[in-house]
Amino acid sequence: MKTIIFDVDDTLYDQLQPFQNTVKQQLDPDFPAEKIADLYLTSRKYSDEVFEKHMSGEITALELQTYRITQACKEFGIDMSYEEAVTFQEVYLRQQQQITLFPEWKDLLDKFVKDGLQLAILTNGELKHQMMKVKQLGISKWIAEENIFVSGDIGHSKPNPIVFYHVEEKLHLEKDSTLYIGDSYENDIIGAKQVGWKAIWMNHRLREKPDTEWLPDDTITHSSELAALFTSK
Repeated sequence: MKTIIFDVDDTLYDQLQPFQNTVKQQLDPDFPAEKIADLYLTSRKYSDEVFEKHMSGEITALELQTYRITQACKEFGIDMSYEEAVTFQEVYLRQQQQITLFPEWKDLLDKFVKDGLQLAILTNGELKHQMMKVKQLGISKWIAEENIFVSGDIGHSKPNPIVFYHVEEKLHLEKDSTLYIGDSYENDIIGAKQVGWKAIWMNHRLREKPDTEWLPDDTITHSSELAALFTSK
């Protein structure tokens, strides 16, 4: 059976939107949109820097969250205290509870179900936090809970091959018939390709491709292109 597996953050929904709303509410209502996008990407860089420390229990989720925003702000000449970072995270969490799917995904997921494809989720993060997003997005309409895999529950995170092999075993996947769709080149594309899956890079942040031997099977820069990619088949 052909299987399509999705990342969640910045793949099924726009992760920048709740961040942007939080910046305008907590930092400056007139903060330029293009700088918010840069601040967001910088915060993700610092998040990735310490993510494994969080996964191993060296630091708490709150320590990761406050670190990434204070360090990102520092690069932009913004002095943010720990207390302000905690408040920023609290507001950001409330904003994340209002996320919605990219519009194209609803019709695509309907099509995948109609075509009899096996669907699944593989995402990095804490189980409770990621499941909150899955619930908010209404993913259970298309994907059964037993097909939703979160790194915090598995004990390892992407791009570690163990995570992908875990999903393979649980879903009895055939590599040649498995496609992964995600926005992170390192976590999603390299992670999937190194275990023999096909992969589509959803590069709507227009990130530069890293120098690596692992190449995606397709690259798109907008979710509408993904819809065209599948509806044309």
